[in-house]
Formats: sequence, C-alpha cells, structure tokens
Amino acid sequence: MVQAEMISAMEFQALSQKHNVSGVPQTTINDGAANVVGAVPESNMVTELKRITGK
Repeated sequence: MVQAEMISAMEFQALSQKHNVSGVPQTTINDGAANVVGAVPESNMVTELKRITGK
C-alpha cells in the first residue's frame, strides 16, 4: 500500500528545507529514502519504489 500527501513548498518552507526540495514536483519516499524530482514517467517511480523496498 502507498500513501501520498501533497505539501506546498511555499507554505511549508521548513519541511521543504528538511527534504532539500530542489524542484517541483518532488516526490519524497519514506522520509527521504528516495527522492524523485520532476515530472517523471511512471516507470521511474516504480523503479525507485522497488529499489528502496528490495523487491
């Protein structure tokens, strides 16, 4: 199962700094275990999820 939240980098600047937001959109997975910056193909996201879960 996957949960997602959208946070406005402009409204939550401390959280943006914590996760080193360098572009938008940025997807941060498991509190920084992986980051995907930009609008990427679904396959890139799946690859990152597999990498951090070991599957």
